[in-house]
Amino acid sequence: MLKVEEINSLIKLIDQTSISEFTYEANGTVLSMKKNNEMISADQQGTGGIISEQLSEKEIIEKNTSAISEKISAVTETEETIDDNYEIVSPIVGTLYMSPSPDSEPYVSEGAMVKKDTVVCIVEAMKLFNEVEAEIAGEIVEILAEDGEMVEYGQPLFRVREK
Repeated sequence: MLKVEEINSLIKLIDQTSISEFTYEANGTVLSMKKNNEMISADQQGTGGIISEQLSEKEIIEKNTSAISEKISAVTETEETIDDNYEIVSPIVGTLYMSPSPDSEPYVSEGAMVKKDTVVCIVEAMKLFNEVEAEIAGEIVEILAEDGEMVEYGQPLFRVREK
């Protein structure tokens, strides 16, 4: 099936030419466009049905443009929220421990304030226990790994909002 961007491109290209009718077939999909009738229809092979809508070219472009705009704004909002966060990553491959011993409280929890030298967890590799420090002052917003989990080099462990 064609993507929305590809259909939009086809509509714009056809609109700029003197072509009054256009049909495109690929992988069992047929896309037909007519300038005079303002009709778009698609036939999906295997379903046996025809999907057709009576929409003007302008309505189609406006509909698709608004959908694309919504997706772009959602992506922009996500990027903005991620931009103000810092990720503490694993310095080595090993087993993650959130507390100094099984009976102890975790080093940090969500909402905890940390300083640059605050130990947030331990990563064990070949019986060597490596303390992981925050490296930034702020608030732990999210814990991205679980106690006892195997972690990879560079894997995000915590998300911190810088203060």
